[in-house]
Amino acid sequence: MSTLVNGLCLGGIYALIALGYTMVYGIAKMLNFAHGDIIMIGAYAIISTLSLTGNTLAAIIAAIIICTLLGVLTERLAYRPLRGASPLAVLITAIGVSYLLQSIAQLIFGAQSITVEIGSLNAVNVLGVSIPVSSLITLALCVVIMTALTLFITKTKLGCAMLAVSEDRAAAQLMGINTNMIITLTFAIGSALAAFASTFYLMQIPSATPTLGSMPGIKAFTAAVIGGIGSIPGAMIGGILLGVIEKFALSVPALAPYTTAIEFGLLIIILLVKPTGLLGKKRREKV
Repeated sequence: MSTLVNGLCLGGIYALIALGYTMVYGIAKMLNFAHGDIIMIGAYAIISTLSLTGNTLAAIIAAIIICTLLGVLTERLAYRPLRGASPLAVLITAIGVSYLLQSIAQLIFGAQSITVEIGSLNAVNVLGVSIPVSSLITLALCVVIMTALTLFITKTKLGCAMLAVSEDRAAAQLMGINTNMIITLTFAIGSALAAFASTFYLMQIPSATPTLGSMPGIKAFTAAVIGGIGSIPGAMIGGILLGVIEKFALSVPALAPYTTAIEFGLLIIILLVKPTGLLGKKRREKV
């Protein structure tokens, strides 16, 4: 029971990060490999605000604001000038932005790990199993955030505009949709989700380093590909699946050393069986 809850909790974090990848890819048709480092910036924003104010809510709000602004700034300065460039140029730029953010964090905060305590939460007894309250809060908030995002995409005018840009950017522009604004909004939403992910991550692992976002970012990208890159429900399913598998593998001593290999092995198997991912759709190119 405890392993399942922790797996769902970790999967929710992966899903939040994967949503940032899949939204940007689905709408802007690019992979923002600097997304994981925005999580790291959010973690340091929380740590810095907590040290100044001691207020957890203020720290979370500050992280959301900083990550959102950083996402918008990154899109405007680094990615928008490459809108018509080759995918390789965009990929190299994304990797460059990732190393830039890591280097800036190392210059400001140093290379050593910084610990932080977000509240003092105990554990509760559920069906005879002790489960940390932080895990339950993380799981509940992840469900709320992902539900709200799904409703925003499917029920609001801006969400419908994002879907239109995702299907055909040129046609959406002819219909009067401001594609630049929509892509910027996508980066803003994805970066805000990264701030929430950094909050939940610190609740589970209360320490931060300049490379904090690297492995969660890679695993979340794996989750997005497993679910079907560009599919919001796919990112959720992929994240939850990966988190549950990771926690169950870690709970078995014989499998624990091979947990990462098992996760990436699952990716290979799914791509061999269904190259577009679990919920991905094969796009037909018009000629």
